[in-house]
Amino acid sequence: MPFDLWVSFTIAAAVLAVAPGPDNLFVLLQSAMYGARAGIFVTLGLCVGVFIQTMLAAFGVAAIVAASPTLLMIIQFAGAAYLLYLAWGAWRAPVGSSDAQSEKKYPRLTNFQLWRRGILMNITNPKVLIFFLAFFPQFIVKGATENQVMVQMHIMGLTFLVCTLVVFSAIAWCAGTLADRLRSPKVQNILNKTSSVIFTLLAVSTLLWKAN
Repeated sequence: MPFDLWVSFTIAAAVLAVAPGPDNLFVLLQSAMYGARAGIFVTLGLCVGVFIQTMLAAFGVAAIVAASPTLLMIIQFAGAAYLLYLAWGAWRAPVGSSDAQSEKKYPRLTNFQLWRRGILMNITNPKVLIFFLAFFPQFIVKGATENQVMVQMHIMGLTFLVCTLVVFSAIAWCAGTLADRLRSPKVQNILNKTSSVIFTLLAVSTLLWKAN
């Protein structure tokens, strides 16, 4: 892949990572609710999801999914259901650490659970599959062989993953640090309820989205 073309792709990927979207909004909310550490582990999970989606796009699976309304609908419903599950959890999340019964009923998420949450959030988002199909080919060298296209897709996928990791980690750190300084039962309750509403809106958006 020519260096100048790779640089152009890297800049575009960084801009897209910064632009408001479901994934970075998800990192922002999780960091605000559970702290910067939580946001970092969610980000690592999202990066695994990006890697999986890149592999699917590289091997043509994404094209098959995009051409099948039934498969797209299944992914959409799975994604919406997961977001509603997150909305329900955020709405009922405990507010104060002094409430032992609430903490026992709704224990803090482990690093593995946060990481897994990031993966599920990414791979159940049908927009990511379609986006990779539309975005990556614009940077493929004309006249490239099948093997060369595969290599270029992997290079772009890895680049996109690194951009996502850097930008989302910064978002997690900033949101988590700010939330920790403002942490109080009242603020935490507002964050939880706001997160629940946003997750619900994202679920509705996922259900209403249609691929062109």
